[in-house]
Amino acid sequence: MKLRQWQVNCINKALKQYLNGNSHFLTLATPGAGKTLMASELAYQLLKSNLIDLIICFSPSSIVSQDFSESLQLRINERFDGLLGAKGHSLTYQSLQYLDEDFWQLFHRYRVFVIFDEIHHCAGSTIDNANAWGEQIILNIQDKAKYTLALTGTPWRSDAAPIVLSNYMYPSNKISCDYVYGLSEAIRDDVCRVPQIIAIDNNKISVVDDDETKTFTSFKCLLSQSIIPYQEIIENEKVIKYVISSAQKTLTSIRTKNADAAGLIVASSVEHAKQISTLVKACFNEDAVVVTYRENEPTSIIQQFRHAQTKWIISVGMISEGTNIPRLQVCCHLTNIKTEMHFRQILGRILRMTGSKNQEAVMYMPAEPKLLEYAYRVKQDVPFEADVVKFEKMKAEVDEDSIKGDKSNITFDKTRKFDPKIGIELGDFEDNVTSDVFEEVSKVPDEHYLTTSYDKVVNIFGQFKQEAIALGLSELR
Repeated sequence: MKLRQWQVNCINKALKQYLNGNSHFLTLATPGAGKTLMASELAYQLLKSNLIDLIICFSPSSIVSQDFSESLQLRINERFDGLLGAKGHSLTYQSLQYLDEDFWQLFHRYRVFVIFDEIHHCAGSTIDNANAWGEQIILNIQDKAKYTLALTGTPWRSDAAPIVLSNYMYPSNKISCDYVYGLSEAIRDDVCRVPQIIAIDNNKISVVDDDETKTFTSFKCLLSQSIIPYQEIIENEKVIKYVISSAQKTLTSIRTKNADAAGLIVASSVEHAKQISTLVKACFNEDAVVVTYRENEPTSIIQQFRHAQTKWIISVGMISEGTNIPRLQVCCHLTNIKTEMHFRQILGRILRMTGSKNQEAVMYMPAEPKLLEYAYRVKQDVPFEADVVKFEKMKAEVDEDSIKGDKSNITFDKTRKFDPKIGIELGDFEDNVTSDVFEEVSKVPDEHYLTTSYDKVVNIFGQFKQEAIALGLSELR
């Protein structure tokens, strides 16, 4: 396969640094850019130049580990199954704690090249501040491997802990990357699709608590008062129906040109995934594939979906970073995980370019303030986001002309009980509605709502509306 120019440049720079005495190389490349292929080619060139004997790869999940194994085996044309005579092995980070002394002796007997995919999972600059995976890397791989390559599309951690093997610049606390390939560059080079992020909101929500009634004009207003948790919004049947109905229309349109195009729905729990699957079947007569940690063979389910014609796959923690399903072009963010890292990784699942005629990539999400913040950061695609460990809160200016409504003929049930005393009612859809949710992004309390007791009735009977947040090509060129 022909390498992309960024992959060639990255490989050449890594080889130069290795030969100049630097044993570690950190590559930041936007999700969907092709880090696996680049790493496989670099490993091949090191082997061909007789600079290494063995290759070991660590990844965050079994599906990504399997993809890496297949890519390396295809490129080096050698067995890569970890058995006697193989050129290496692809493992998950979880396995680090269970490798025995015989395995670690390989680093003393051979020149080992180690690839760390999504290195941000491994924390620690020393044993004292390392997590379990980072500790094993510091003890057994750092200073013992011949060369190491770290890959990431999101080079920061939600807990702001240092990423293992990495250097940080003082006093900015920015991570020092050896090679950076951002989303804007990938779009310019036709490596990644232009994402469109659509935020969905409702403009008239009332909360009845005893004799008091409060009215809210957006999800932002509702959540800022801690009236109900975000979990209740994404579990609400009518919210799910509207989000998926919008996504279904887009996917159906894309499939008129790309017959195998597919959609991903990221759910918050196994029960939530089942609820969504039931609604997809009832509303659209579609059999969605469900993949969670409870399945016997989740990797096989994902592999089968990758090459199938099925429209939808619903995931709980199984399809995020590194999972390669190029036919995915639409996704629904219906999980309660609201970190920027997770947001970027979900978006990355629909950004991989293919040879198909239609290359749209559309994410649907509720207009939750933190998610809006992340969406506008993607839109801006500022250079510092590539290497900052922590982010500042953003204040965004919004083009009101980009707010769009959607008339729908879907009929919803009037109420759904989350708790014996809480229900949400949603109304019709119409055009030309406005909301303050798209003004300045404000901070929302990070409360743990699961133990909260509610004695309120919530009615959402206003209009749904959408704002399309797009990365236009004209902005990038």
